[in-house]
Amino acid sequence: MTKHIPISFEFFPPKTDAGAEKLRAVHQELQRLNPEFFSITYGAGGSTRERTLAAIHDFNAKGTPVAPHLSCIGDSKARIAELLDLYQAQGINRLVALRGDLPSGQVGLGELPYAQDLVRFIREHSGEHFHIEVAAYPEMHPQAANFDTDIQHFIDKVQAGANSAITQFFFNPDAYFYFVECLEKAGVQIPITPGIMPMTNASNLIRFADGTGAEIPRWIRKQLAAYGDDSKSIQAFGHEVVAKLCERLIAGGAPSLHFYTMNNIEPTRQLVLDLGLA
Repeated sequence: MTKHIPISFEFFPPKTDAGAEKLRAVHQELQRLNPEFFSITYGAGGSTRERTLAAIHDFNAKGTPVAPHLSCIGDSKARIAELLDLYQAQGINRLVALRGDLPSGQVGLGELPYAQDLVRFIREHSGEHFHIEVAAYPEMHPQAANFDTDIQHFIDKVQAGANSAITQFFFNPDAYFYFVECLEKAGVQIPITPGIMPMTNASNLIRFADGTGAEIPRWIRKQLAAYGDDSKSIQAFGHEVVAKLCERLIAGGAPSLHFYTMNNIEPTRQLVLDLGLA
C-alpha cells in the first residue's frame, strides 16, 4: 500500500481566452484531489504577468492555496516589491522563487541576478510572511560547472531564507536520493519535493528535457521511439513508468509530489488516483 503524502500541481498562464476557460475546468477537476497548493508559472522578465495575475486572482478565491512563481532575472526590485505587496494583500502566503530565463534581446541580469538574491530580497521586504519554495536540480542545473558547485548554490538559497524546494522533473530516482543525501550531509534539512512530469507526448517530453537538462534514460527514449506515433501505447507506457517512479520516491521518503500538469487533467488525475494520493 502506498504511503499517503501531500500533492501539488503546476499550471502555466494560458495565452488565449479559450485557454483560460479550459484551465478553469482543469483547476476545478484537480481541486477535487485535495492538493496542498497550485503553483502558476511566470514568464521570463514578467512576459506573462497579466495572465499570470488573472489566473492567480481567479484561483485564489476557490479555496486551495495558490503559489505564484516569481522570477528575478532582468527584473527590478521595485517591480518585484510591487508584486510581493499585491500577493500579501490578496492573502497569498506561498511563493516559488526562481532565477528564471533572461528575456529575449535583454542585456544584463538586473538588480537580482540569482535566485538566492531574490529569496534574500523577499525576506528583507516581506519578512516571514511567505513560505518560499525554490528550484532543485537532482541531475544538476544545465549551467552548473559541476555537482559540488550546484549543491553550494542550493545551500546559498536555503541560507538566504528558502523553506522548501521543488525539483526539476527526472526519471532516475537514484539521482534524487543522492541529491537529498548530499544536502543532509551538508546539514540542509528542508523538504525537497520531486517534480513529476507525466508522459504523454514523446517529442514534447524530449524537447522539455533537452531545454532543462533533465535526462531521459536511454531505455525510455528507445521505447518511445519504438512506439512512433502510437499515442495510446505511449500514454500507457508513460503512465506505468511514472507511476513506478512515484512509488519508488514515496517508499524512499519523498515528503510530497509536485505534478507538472501542462494544463491538462489527464494523465495527472489518473496517476494520483492509482497511487492512492487523492
